[in-house]
Amino acid sequence: MKSTLIVLFTIIFLPAYAIDKLVTYPAPKGALLNSDFTIKVRQHNSQWNEIPSHLVKVQKVEGLKRFVEDASMCYFDFCGEVEISVTYNKGAVNTAKVRPLANNIKHEIDGNTITFKLNQPRNISVEVNDDIFHNLHLFANPMEEYIPNTKDPDLIYFGAGIHEIANGELKIPSGKTVYVAGGAVLKGRLVVDSAENVKILGRGMICHTVKHGIKISNSKNVLVEGLFATQCSTGGSENVTIRNVKSISYYGWGDGMNVFASNNVLHDGVFCRNSDDCTTVYATRLGYEGGCKNITMQNSVLWADVAHPIFIGIHGNAEEPEIIENLNYVNIDILDHRESQIDYQGCLAINAGDNNLIKKVRFEDIRIENFREGQLFNLRIFYNPKYCKAPGKGIEDVLFKNITYTGGNAELSMIVGYNEERKVKNIRFENLKINGLVISDDMPDKPGFYKTADIARIFIGEHVDNITFVR
Repeated sequence: MKSTLIVLFTIIFLPAYAIDKLVTYPAPKGALLNSDFTIKVRQHNSQWNEIPSHLVKVQKVEGLKRFVEDASMCYFDFCGEVEISVTYNKGAVNTAKVRPLANNIKHEIDGNTITFKLNQPRNISVEVNDDIFHNLHLFANPMEEYIPNTKDPDLIYFGAGIHEIANGELKIPSGKTVYVAGGAVLKGRLVVDSAENVKILGRGMICHTVKHGIKISNSKNVLVEGLFATQCSTGGSENVTIRNVKSISYYGWGDGMNVFASNNVLHDGVFCRNSDDCTTVYATRLGYEGGCKNITMQNSVLWADVAHPIFIGIHGNAEEPEIIENLNYVNIDILDHRESQIDYQGCLAINAGDNNLIKKVRFEDIRIENFREGQLFNLRIFYNPKYCKAPGKGIEDVLFKNITYTGGNAELSMIVGYNEERKVKNIRFENLKINGLVISDDMPDKPGFYKTADIARIFIGEHVDNITFVR
């Protein structure tokens, strides 16, 4: 009995740092790196570990011109708590931000070095002197649970190093697991096409020079977890999970995580910084046919250098109308939205075209930071002949719950129907907070002749029924 008590005492009273872990990955020889920052990480005042700063590219729009800028990216795995040191090698650090701001990560500046701590996995941006185009994208991953068995005949293994994919594309057969280890860089796309029971796992990256790095097409039961790529799309597929995947694109049509004509798709803990829409849900499009249902994005960070953070509904089959339904966007931070074209604005945008009926959409616990240019909300049934053959059929049953915006750049939001047969209806705003002010139908001091939407700077157009604002 005495020895048993001693064992129990040891287990219960072990110090917290005994279970802390930190895994870093060196860059392979020949990897594309960026020297703007020197990044180090450690646990409990132990020795610093320097980690490589990989080169990634982002798109910058100035006026009518677009430019490609060099930014930085680093990653590691941990549990417990880590201290991070980021040294800016290009000059003095006058100001620094660690975003999303909602994480409330406290930082200190000493000369040209920024230090802060993390006590849980985060996908964050470190920005010096308000420069968002040459920032550091820091991906602090959870520890991996999957341990690859390199003798497994169903495993396709890429260890640390640079791997040239033959013909620029690896098509993954059914039943296979692809593992891309930390410190591995693939030069080629990963494609799941007409397959099922496929996994793509690891901590490595697909080089930023590879456009549309991960593509899931006409497949079932697919899991993608942990990797970096320019894009990760899903079309004509069912039962797809995309978890802790990071997407940064810089070229035209660089949508992050499209969903076309698919059902039961989950994006969990993803990071999207894109040169077009961060995430979309469309019906028939690009050879994929059918509507969409049961699509969820949660616990994620979105940054649209161009177009929308979230965009739903413009594409479908006008000859055989389709339904897009049961969409959920929960616990999301939107870091930026920059779009000059009025037709393509909206952090949270539902634009019904091609006779699509869009219903049962939930936006909940979404924090929108002070984006550069665009609208908060854009709900429209419209006919855009550039992309559509007909206006949408309707938008209905949409919930905006616990949406916050802090900033001064939001333009006039829009909610507009098309005609009496093609309406926007049953839209509920619950605890909408703009710069600290809760917008509700019973808010004090609102003049009786004001629409509640006027306070939120939302234009309510024709053919719109049953919009409510509640606390």
